[in-house]
Amino acid sequence: MKRISKKRKESLSKLDLAKSYSLTEACGLVKEVSTTRFDASVDIAVRLGVDPRKANQMVRGTVALPHGTGKDVRVLVLCNPDKEAEAKEAGADFVGLDEYITKIKGGWTDVDVIITMPSVMGKVGALGRILGPRGLMPNPKTGTVTMEVEKAVSEVKAGKIDFRVDKYGIIHAGIGKVSFEGDKIHDNANELLQTLIKMKPSSAKGTYIKSIYLSATMSPGIQVDSKSVTV
Repeated sequence: MKRISKKRKESLSKLDLAKSYSLTEACGLVKEVSTTRFDASVDIAVRLGVDPRKANQMVRGTVALPHGTGKDVRVLVLCNPDKEAEAKEAGADFVGLDEYITKIKGGWTDVDVIITMPSVMGKVGALGRILGPRGLMPNPKTGTVTMEVEKAVSEVKAGKIDFRVDKYGIIHAGIGKVSFEGDKIHDNANELLQTLIKMKPSSAKGTYIKSIYLSATMSPGIQVDSKSVTV
């Protein structure tokens, strides 16, 4: 039988695993149950009543978190020379085109978001097999293929995240750090949840928000009462 660590027992003692907490309560508890020595990430998992195999039930989009993610997002902009200065001024960490395409083909993917322009997608598209599995492939639907490079970089740096339902119908997203105040975690979580509610596919039948869980890195999950967030 697997042994439960002292810290795990301490975290579990603060939770009633059979209870569904309000979003406000869960956002306070997620700070209490975190026992890591580092500033752990706060994640949300939302199970939706959709069938991702059907194109008209695919839930995918972006949301700007009011208080950001607390993470230093590394941004690569693949663009023509005339957009390089704009990208750098907006705060992009890496800017260029051919040299970075060569690096990526060699296995380098040490970034969190890649932003590019429609005119160079012919070159970037060839990186699909490398970037796709890592969730780094630029896409017009998430605002990462755009002529407004400065705006795109600024939004990502400020806390804009993209999300996509997985094959099990679950949305996973990082919404902050345990060092955030509880109300800031709540604001970020609620912003994502309300965005998901607005995006409910018309073809989805039955209960849409099936379950919601909050957790910190290496902490137990906290079940959130979906009725406390639906509108």
